[in-house]
Amino acid sequence: MDFELNEDQQQTKQSIREFAEAELRPHVSEWDESQHFPIELLPKFAELGLTGIIIPEQYGGAGMGYIEYATIIEEIARVDPSIGLSFAAHNSLCSGHLYIAASEAQKQAFLVPLAKGQYLGAWGLTEPSSGSDASSMRTVAVRKNNGWVLNGSKNFITNASFAGCSVVMAISDRAAGTHGISAFVLARDTPGFSVAKKENKLGMRASDTASLVFDDCRLDGDSLIGEAGQGFIQAMRVLDGGRISIAALAVGIAQGAYEAAIRYSKERFQFGKPIAEFQAIQFKLADMATEIDAARLLTYRAAALKEKGRTVTRESSMAKLYASEVAVRASEQCVQIHGGYGYIKDYPAEKYWRDSKLCTIGEGTSEVQRVVIARQILRS
Repeated sequence: MDFELNEDQQQTKQSIREFAEAELRPHVSEWDESQHFPIELLPKFAELGLTGIIIPEQYGGAGMGYIEYATIIEEIARVDPSIGLSFAAHNSLCSGHLYIAASEAQKQAFLVPLAKGQYLGAWGLTEPSSGSDASSMRTVAVRKNNGWVLNGSKNFITNASFAGCSVVMAISDRAAGTHGISAFVLARDTPGFSVAKKENKLGMRASDTASLVFDDCRLDGDSLIGEAGQGFIQAMRVLDGGRISIAALAVGIAQGAYEAAIRYSKERFQFGKPIAEFQAIQFKLADMATEIDAARLLTYRAAALKEKGRTVTRESSMAKLYASEVAVRASEQCVQIHGGYGYIKDYPAEKYWRDSKLCTIGEGTSEVQRVVIARQILRS
């Protein structure tokens, strides 16, 4: 059992860290305030392979494994979690769904440009009335003239405003329950498809989040991914990988908050010495360091098993649950260590805190993760 990254993985980690420090760090506050995702940097992201991290080279991707993927998302999130979230959704959700379930023609038409960074992708499962209960969705797909007509909406969709294509789930057979949900891929310019209501969020503000609307949206038969009724099963497979993404994102947030707390504790003097010399602060930092290492190991375990082709429902849920809650705790302690300065925007502490909370909600709440884990352990 090896607990260290190999040389190639270390080089990948270092190159992404250098990119994040040089290209992202100077703009974090500006992008957060203006809710701006730097789509203008897409060519640079693509050059680094960030638009097709886990997609094989035959489809235009970087052909990396899940360990590299988790490392990359962590390093981006360490500097700007919003950017990490956007690329997690692009890679593991939209592109990931197409890679595991789309036809060869669909992969050539959509996956290749996604992996090459010609545009970003979105993935639509959540609706205004169906969050954790995805089976209660109301978006419907009706067969018509050898194609489909979609009506309904999706909300809280990452990358929605500028995604070149979207993968969406819809009810094609209401009587069949979850076995009546189908998945479709559609281009941005599809008639009857539009983007609405960009959300004004607490955190992750530079990551675009908006709604997708389908108003008699007409799709040809080739838009169906796999067979009718397979969409929910496909989505659950996709979310196994997606939870690794959020776990890695959470580890990055926690690591960024921890490093900010250490820096400040060494610079801030009280009673004639740095506050890092006070046991109360040392205990906070010790707990943060320990929990972050544990979260990272859980995440790497899930990533390593995923890379081997194993089913990782339990492991990815454990990683996502623990890492996301560690991110919230570490960010809160970062604010506490900064004291009053942790509450103002001149320091990074408050942003890590705001950004961290989404990790306990998105791609399955902490409560849902506990349900998933319980089901898995009780079956064994």
